[in-house]
Amino acid sequence: MKITIANSEREFDCTAAWRVIGQMLARPASVIGLSTGRTTGNMHRLIAEIHKQYPFPVGKTTFFGLDEVTGVSRYYSGACYTMLKTELIDALGVDDDHFLMLPTQCDDFSRACADFRQEIARRGGIDLLMLGLGENGHLGFNQPGSPLGGEAWVTRMNVELEERIRRETNTPPDVPLGGATLGLKDIMQARRIVLVAKGRNKTEIVHRMLQGPVTPDVPASILQLHPDCEFLLDAEASAGLTF
Repeated sequence: MKITIANSEREFDCTAAWRVIGQMLARPASVIGLSTGRTTGNMHRLIAEIHKQYPFPVGKTTFFGLDEVTGVSRYYSGACYTMLKTELIDALGVDDDHFLMLPTQCDDFSRACADFRQEIARRGGIDLLMLGLGENGHLGFNQPGSPLGGEAWVTRMNVELEERIRRETNTPPDVPLGGATLGLKDIMQARRIVLVAKGRNKTEIVHRMLQGPVTPDVPASILQLHPDCEFLLDAEASAGLTF
């Protein structure tokens, strides 16, 4: 288990950004998974900034999003597609063939999830997966109680997120919202993982993730079993650890 603790927010964001850039430089044809959220946004923007100042090749790299909101337009500002395009993909000039996303709207999500998994596998599998950590231990939309052996699927989102999305998109209660996501089995098949977590609000769940039992109640706890997972934390998120 590798734990890296950053001493400042800038160091945290730079370290995370260089994990992605380093993978691209070492293997330009890498398949790299990205996550959206408050923790990863600065990392994405910093990668774009570094690329603008010191251009490096990106044309062979495949990027994909770990998860996606379902039941909304993919151009909704809170859709993972739009967030990743805005924060990183467009700035790097990545073409559509090298940017894979689960759909926001679909007649057959089971088939779409299976196709998504198969396309990632066709490109060689996941070389690097950057993960954020939910306050309840979720990874992507794999909420507490999700099967540890689960594959890509559409599941529920937490209540607070669903309420916010409904407000922002004027989605009525009878229109279902959810989250399409790679499953925990898919996540564990990534050759290398970097989980990023920062802030006082992550202190307790980081402790449970790293020093509690491996349990579906804390989906991120399964990462204890991954052979090459780095946990990148700031001082506040790591404050509860007792190593």
